[in-house]
Amino acid sequence: MSKNQFDQKSQAWSALFSEPMSDLVKRYTASVFFDKRLWQADIQGSLAHAEMLSAQNIISTQDLADIQRGMAQIADEITKGQFVWQLDLEDVHLNIEARLTQIVGDAGKRLHTGRSRNDQVATDVRLWLVSEIDLISALLNDLQKSLIEVAERNVEVILPGFTHLQVAQPVSFAHHLLAYVEMFARDAERMADVRRRTNRLPLGSAALAGTSYPLDRERVAKSLGMVDAQGQACVSQNSLDGVSDRDFAIEFTAAATLCMVHISRLSEELILWMSQNFGFVKIADRFTTGSSIMPQKKNPDVPELARGKTGRVVGHLMGLITLMKGQPLAYNKDNQEDKEPLFDTVDTLKDTLRIFSEMICGQVNAQTGQKEGGISVNAAAMEAATKKGYATATDLADYLVKKGLPFRDAHEVVAHAVKTAQSENLDLSELPLTTLQKFNPAIEKDVFECLSLVGSLNARNTLGGTAPDQVRLQIARHHARLGF
Repeated sequence: MSKNQFDQKSQAWSALFSEPMSDLVKRYTASVFFDKRLWQADIQGSLAHAEMLSAQNIISTQDLADIQRGMAQIADEITKGQFVWQLDLEDVHLNIEARLTQIVGDAGKRLHTGRSRNDQVATDVRLWLVSEIDLISALLNDLQKSLIEVAERNVEVILPGFTHLQVAQPVSFAHHLLAYVEMFARDAERMADVRRRTNRLPLGSAALAGTSYPLDRERVAKSLGMVDAQGQACVSQNSLDGVSDRDFAIEFTAAATLCMVHISRLSEELILWMSQNFGFVKIADRFTTGSSIMPQKKNPDVPELARGKTGRVVGHLMGLITLMKGQPLAYNKDNQEDKEPLFDTVDTLKDTLRIFSEMICGQVNAQTGQKEGGISVNAAAMEAATKKGYATATDLADYLVKKGLPFRDAHEVVAHAVKTAQSENLDLSELPLTTLQKFNPAIEKDVFECLSLVGSLNARNTLGGTAPDQVRLQIARHHARLGF
């Protein structure tokens, strides 16, 4: 056999070509060494396709049995690390098909009837991504639960709430953590939406125009679990669109980007809170590193790296959007470049969610059954910081409004009171009643209750507010929502 004949037989196309592909082009165009992670989805999709072909009398029942036997052997070989991935065969699909043909002969060649690699890869990526979204959704729930567990222990702990990173008003530390629970809950909702649009079957679109074989695409969709809430098959309705668009990958990466942005914001706060200038929390040693030169240092490497990895995921989103923007219909080789950024986004998000859940709340000791690690809260440092910024100034203004003063006038009065307190290096609550009454005679001794940090918290007892009673209601709502 000549070199040309060998190369032609090792490729999926015909003898049209008069010279073999160069080794450089093979390496440049091959995707097998990153898309081989799709092998389970590829086998799953192929088995569903083969079962349908047999049911439609397009291939024989013996062909189906042979294909099923061969695929079982291939799955076993891949699982055991015995499968030989070949660069000459470009991608996961041709590698599996070639091995199947080696094992079962002509039945392996008949498997590709009525489909193309174009609709095959679109199906594989969707199947794979749906399963990854399910894992990510579970990890998002775990992170929410970790935050809620810490919140439950710190409902009464007072934290300075900031705007512009300036002390603004006192808030419950639990209330602050629950803000991130809300963010991650929305991230979970977005993932559910992405899953719904990803879970649609392109298989049967063939190369671009559909196929002349009498395929039952709905049957394949149901076999693969590509159904809606009512159990109806979800099948792409336009063959051109089915093979060519990657908006589901872009949409997933956009949702992942938002999730990573939320993680990055939490990371920034943990980094600040852990610093000596704040001293609000400590992170367990196993999530920190030391310095090669300064022996006193504990560096918050995990939050810092998560903050950095957020930029990486944002970059993948921009890359996928740019990849798609200039493509004419239908399939183009450009779309091979969708996988590495998508795969890395999935890996980065999963790893980050998993490590943050443990870092926030700790992990169960297998021997004692108790949670260990997690963040340690310095309630005294938080409260002391809250007192530094005249955090109850708004409460004094609200007090005067309830005495009949218009809010804008009350705002001006309190500004003068704060200026006086600053000059005397006192908190508003430390100013004598006689001094406060100089600013407005309506002020009485009950003002000190509203000027206290606890009083300020308790006063905000409206839905969504920071009052401990409201925070406990929110914790109970999250427990019910997440079922724990």
